[in-house]
Amino acid sequence: MQDGSRRAIIAAFFANLGIALAKFIGFLITGSAGLLAEAGHSLADTGNQALLMFGGKRSRRSPNASHQFGFGNERFFWAFVVALVLFSGGGLFALYEGIQKLIHPHQAESIGVAVAILLAAVALESFSLATAVREVRHIKDPAMSYWRFIRTSKQPELPIVLLEDIGAQIGLMFALFGLMMTSVTDNARWDALGSVAIGLLLMVIASILAVRMKALLIGESASPVDQATVVDALTSSQHVTRLIHVRTLHLGPEELMVAAKLEFERNLSVADLAAAVDAAESALRIAVPAVTLIYIEPDLYRDLTP
Repeated sequence: MQDGSRRAIIAAFFANLGIALAKFIGFLITGSAGLLAEAGHSLADTGNQALLMFGGKRSRRSPNASHQFGFGNERFFWAFVVALVLFSGGGLFALYEGIQKLIHPHQAESIGVAVAILLAAVALESFSLATAVREVRHIKDPAMSYWRFIRTSKQPELPIVLLEDIGAQIGLMFALFGLMMTSVTDNARWDALGSVAIGLLLMVIASILAVRMKALLIGESASPVDQATVVDALTSSQHVTRLIHVRTLHLGPEELMVAAKLEFERNLSVADLAAAVDAAESALRIAVPAVTLIYIEPDLYRDLTP
């Protein structure tokens, strides 16, 4: 796991832990459904950061006889678990709580206390979001949108923290709106509607993350930029006359496997061919440092078109 991802996770962990405690205390004081939904949201986010750190630690294990390609994709698995926790522990809980309070309205008390806690939570979430945005900028192409980064990044941690923090800010606005409308109209169902909105929001975010992590778990090729660099490195290597085909696969966020079939000059001896393969591998590792496994098969190109 890169240092930037670790910093963003740690910042989000402590921010969400403090926020969850404050919101839960606020719920005990006020009885606000929105505060309880937000407390569940923040508690789920805190657990999610712990899962991401756990996955990062597990992914650093050395390959063994049963897992010869290593454990890099553990980060993808635990990120998928995070999406499930966010959907069930955050989204479904908030939705259930909101529906219950719609059916059985309960007037919130000490709304000023609840609003103060939510505003403090906004400040803490802003700190966490600013940390995530800063770390994303270090690795994101300036021309790339944040949405495209979330959809294409091979690192699961930063997109998760970024989406969670954005969702947290929007959820806090829902909770604040529900409380303010409850205070103005003296109708507790506004507070309950805020909880329902938070639940639906979390379920949407969790679904986006689950789809993205599923794609990474199944196995994705290198990014278009890295694929083009791989092709350039192989075709420009000495004694290579043609790239017949190449396949890439991410074994982890920063671990890439390349399998290629190359045509070399036909007058090479066995020793010269072996040296040419080694040179192609060296050029590839220099061009794309994420490449950790390379399989090159020398072959002759055959035109199979009729």
